[in-house]
Amino acid sequence: MNEKLISKKKPAYPISDALSTYLTAQGRNIKIPIFYDDLLRFQGAVEIFDDNDNDTLWVSCFFAEHESEEIKLSLKQVYSILHSDGSATILPYLNIDSIDFCTFGNTKPFRVKVRNILNDNYIFLYIKKADASRIYGLELEHILSPNHINFLVYKDTLIEEHISGIPGDTYISEHLREISEQDKRALAKEFVKFNERCFVRLLADMRSYNYVIVITHDFDRKQYRIRAVDFDQQSYEGNPKVYKPQFLKENNDLVKLSLEVLAKESIAQYEKEERSLLAKRATSEHERLHDLITCMKADQISSKEKIKQLRTGLFDLTGDIQFKRSKNMGEILDSTLNFIIRNYKNENPYIIK
Repeated sequence: MNEKLISKKKPAYPISDALSTYLTAQGRNIKIPIFYDDLLRFQGAVEIFDDNDNDTLWVSCFFAEHESEEIKLSLKQVYSILHSDGSATILPYLNIDSIDFCTFGNTKPFRVKVRNILNDNYIFLYIKKADASRIYGLELEHILSPNHINFLVYKDTLIEEHISGIPGDTYISEHLREISEQDKRALAKEFVKFNERCFVRLLADMRSYNYVIVITHDFDRKQYRIRAVDFDQQSYEGNPKVYKPQFLKENNDLVKLSLEVLAKESIAQYEKEERSLLAKRATSEHERLHDLITCMKADQISSKEKIKQLRTGLFDLTGDIQFKRSKNMGEILDSTLNFIIRNYKNENPYIIK
């Protein structure tokens, strides 16, 4: 089923001048001392296996001695730029423990482990080839979701902060059957809201390994949040179903759980709640969102066939003529957000008009 829904290979789209200008205005476009291609010069690599001896599809990279120190110093500087003020004062307290390369997927990122030698705390950061689709996805996540996203772009290189959480596929296989009934209901509620959030903002391919589950312990319960970690399929696919995680087979266990523990009325309520939150965020961040979507409207981030298929599919779902008039993915996303904002304002009797 997924093979029919999701394109096997999505092309990478270059960053337009308009998008670059937008990123500069938002403080995302900042000079960095190392590029993705610099890390491709590794001399050797060792496969990384998990605790169960399964291949993780990551390899640990080794660099030539004459390059290693320079690369590690540059990566420390990247950490300082991303997490601090970019100064060199913290560099003596940092160590680059590992540089790993992923052999799976479209982006083939590098994962860098940066450790504070004073207290052994560490974080990961990711270095990838910049792709306009992913950057639009990261910005939309920052604006429209409850999550803040920290990333930087310089020319053709993208630096991303690690998003912490339990990978969705790991959680489903190792933890889902053990949680309490209260936790099942809380997780099901979040999956419904996550499903709706992805659909409205047109983020596709949320198979279970493309999101993480974040658990927060409250004083009398656990709270769950599902966070996307892969944004390559932002506004690219033509089939509307691919923007709903519920239709991807890797999520079948969460779909089944949601149907078992939530009444249909509750599912409809949570979907409406999430649409209302999206409408509120889109309204409060109107100027920034307008600037971003203006870039999308002038950009080419999908094929004509997929654009036609998506606008037809969304028109059939909503009956909103604006979808039929949409000429590209930016206009389709704009029509989607306008649709939920308009419905939110029309249905809310407390809105001051």
